[in-house]
Amino acid sequence: QVQLVESGGGLVQAGGSLRLSCAASGLTFSSYAMGWFRQATGKEREFVAGINRSGDSKSYADSVKGRFTISRDAAKNTVYLQMISLNPEDTAVYYCAAHRTRSTLVQVRPSAYDYWGQGTQVTVSS
Repeated sequence: QVQLVESGGGLVQAGGSLRLSCAASGLTFSSYAMGWFRQATGKEREFVAGINRSGDSKSYADSVKGRFTISRDAAKNTVYLQMISLNPEDTAVYYCAAHRTRSTLVQVRPSAYDYWGQGTQVTVSS
């Protein structure tokens, strides 16, 4: 059974930082590209960042470029999202997702992803 478990969310002041983690189990981690998405109240789920299977290709939404960094640790079957310079517009539930692929590309479409975590709330106060 595939499980993606996010952690690290919370309440932070504007300008602060958080690091989200997503621990994957029940899958061959190296066969999956990983992504982070977020969904704010009343809005559609949107792509935040993605990383390919080997970790040498990454993609970011324009709104987070230069502030967020995605990485993966094959030994721990974990993907991370380091977030700095947070602002209230970053407030959302953040989801980790896994996409089984043979490609080296990063997918930005939510429909491309096979498995999803339960989400972790990030709230940025002004």
